[in-house]
Amino acid sequence: SRPLGLALGTLCPWCLGLCNGCSNFSDLMFPGCELTASTKSYTFQVDKEDDSDHILALSVVCLTDGAKDECNVVEVIGRNHENQEIAVPVANLKLSCQPLLSLDNFKLQPPVTFRLAAGSGPVHLTGWHQISKDLEDASFEEDDDLSEEEELPPIMPAKK
Repeated sequence: SRPLGLALGTLCPWCLGLCNGCSNFSDLMFPGCELTASTKSYTFQVDKEDDSDHILALSVVCLTDGAKDECNVVEVIGRNHENQEIAVPVANLKLSCQPLLSLDNFKLQPPVTFRLAAGSGPVHLTGWHQISKDLEDASFEEDDDLSEEEELPPIMPAKK
């Protein structure tokens, strides 16, 4: 499937070319989440038994109706390459000067938590959930099958 609203034949950021339906993965619209004074965090996670590669790409972080003119800091909490939990601020929004921030499909690997570290919001986050099918393993298995079928006879010494 292709991202919602992306027509066939248009430049696709996931295919890195013209979109023809993106056959090697599927993209799902991330329904988004809203962080407020009463709901300060949201965790996006996938089923642990799913062996597909999952990527969450954040597109936009914005203040919504009811936001005060105060600094609203949104942090992403995830794991680094050493599997240690880290928190990184990704947005500092203020109604009077920067109510919206485009994150240009900032890619994260689930599980990931979004936290309103400062401010009372409401702050809305949107993006894409990309599920990659492991095509490399499938093509590797196919290559193994082909090599078994095409075994060559041993080379015999030349006759003198």
